[in-house]
Amino acid sequence: MSDAREINPILKQVLELGPTVVFFLIYLRMRDHTYTLAGTEYSGFIVATLIFVPILLIAMACLWALTGKLSRMQIFTAFMVIFFGALTAYFNDERFFKMKTTIVYGLFAVLLGIGLLRGQSWLAYVLNDAMPMKHEGWMILTRRLCGLFASLAVANEIIWRTMSTDTWVKLETFGFPIVMIGYLFWQITALQEYLINEDGDAEDGETADKSEN
Repeated sequence: MSDAREINPILKQVLELGPTVVFFLIYLRMRDHTYTLAGTEYSGFIVATLIFVPILLIAMACLWALTGKLSRMQIFTAFMVIFFGALTAYFNDERFFKMKTTIVYGLFAVLLGIGLLRGQSWLAYVLNDAMPMKHEGWMILTRRLCGLFASLAVANEIIWRTMSTDTWVKLETFGFPIVMIGYLFWQITALQEYLINEDGDAEDGETADKSEN
């Protein structure tokens, strides 16, 4: 996008991760209370979810205003939060918001899996500009992330069905993101040989030319 702009990376991280942390803090404040809205009683979790949605939208609007762009993943995640947040409020049932995480991770796994069956890495389509890598590297990373997303989807389903809301909120806010960031860092380190370094390639070419002469 021609009008895309760079901003301070710390500010970018605050806008991307801040709403989830704010949701966690609001939940801690409201979890032991019930609230009556329009004659209906809602748990603190559901009220925290309703507050979280506009906070997320405001953060995304700020990010778009500052950078001129939003990633497909950010747009998709925002849509899922709004959709399942609305279902949670409408049916007064917190299970909908908890299932959202399973569906998001599951869809990511399915989409990456479909690409793999076609011999393609749709991950490369999204990230290749930011991290140039050989086709073989993208296929390896795509297979591994497909497995990770599928595992996280299963883990979320087990956690929210068998553990307390407190445990789920803590894992949703901190556990899953830490696992993903750690796994991605590990994979990028392990796949260094597949990364394309234009300067390095040029230097290798020059070295080869010199050796031939």
